[in-house]
Amino acid sequence: MLWSSGYSIGRLAELACLLEVSASKPGNVHRGADFEDVTFTDFAVSAVALGQAIDECVQCSYGTTVLSVAKRTVAAVNSNTNLGINLLFSAMAKAAATARNSSGYATEEAVTATATTATAVTAEHRITMDAMRHFLSGLNASDAAQVFEAIRLMNPSGLGEADENDVRKQPAGTLLEAMDAAKDRDLVAAQFSNGFADVFEKTMPWILEGRDYFGSLMQGIVLAHVRLMAEVPDSLIARKNGIDLAVQSQLMAQKCVDAADQGPTVFFEMVSNLDFWLRSDGHKRNPGTTADLIAAGLFAGLLNGKLTPPFN
Repeated sequence: MLWSSGYSIGRLAELACLLEVSASKPGNVHRGADFEDVTFTDFAVSAVALGQAIDECVQCSYGTTVLSVAKRTVAAVNSNTNLGINLLFSAMAKAAATARNSSGYATEEAVTATATTATAVTAEHRITMDAMRHFLSGLNASDAAQVFEAIRLMNPSGLGEADENDVRKQPAGTLLEAMDAAKDRDLVAAQFSNGFADVFEKTMPWILEGRDYFGSLMQGIVLAHVRLMAEVPDSLIARKNGIDLAVQSQLMAQKCVDAADQGPTVFFEMVSNLDFWLRSDGHKRNPGTTADLIAAGLFAGLLNGKLTPPFN
């Protein structure tokens, strides 16, 4: 029995968002640092809006859920605080809300039985990459149209134009086709092509490793965040500033990772330097896509019973 039994999937989604924004990740809003146009409070309110929408949309399609989260968020904070998280969490919630048969996938009867109310999490709701791939394979053109509408509503900064599947127009095909076209320039989109591999194979285990290494979940989240920045240039930084600056941030993050072997004092001094550099141009260097993946790793850890309170 998971500790989370009795908690709905939406409540765990809310908790994952709150844990993510509470950690002092470099270049991001957290409990000790706001941006001029968006604050820690905005992210906390958005977490509640997202969790509520996910629980209200148990019977809804993926696209409807994403659009519902977007509408609730804009109504609550009038800002794009969680578009990437919304895209990731709504998919994970849909996969987790589906009871599984012995092969690891949902039967039609199980879906009908569970899709009636906000679902309390049990061991049956643990999700794997196979389960994610199975769910994602069922996404269709209607999901794509609603996701595109949600993206337009959230109006993310740094959004460029694309020859195909430009979100300002109606999608040309399925959502997976649209995500596959964007996978090389957006780490969130890439998850829809790789079965959320970066969430399950990197982010979630790195959070757990960081927690165990430092003896603190909050510090472990920071280490995982910097490791992910060092692994791949942040998509949001690249969209706002170009790939060269994104690669520069990647190299700086790698120096922080290397410093972790020298203990927390040296590591967090390096992280502080990285944080100063990331904030030196307003928040154009905000590694927001990395933060979205960290939030998804936390959500996976909560759903799968890998993260349990009390959190230190």
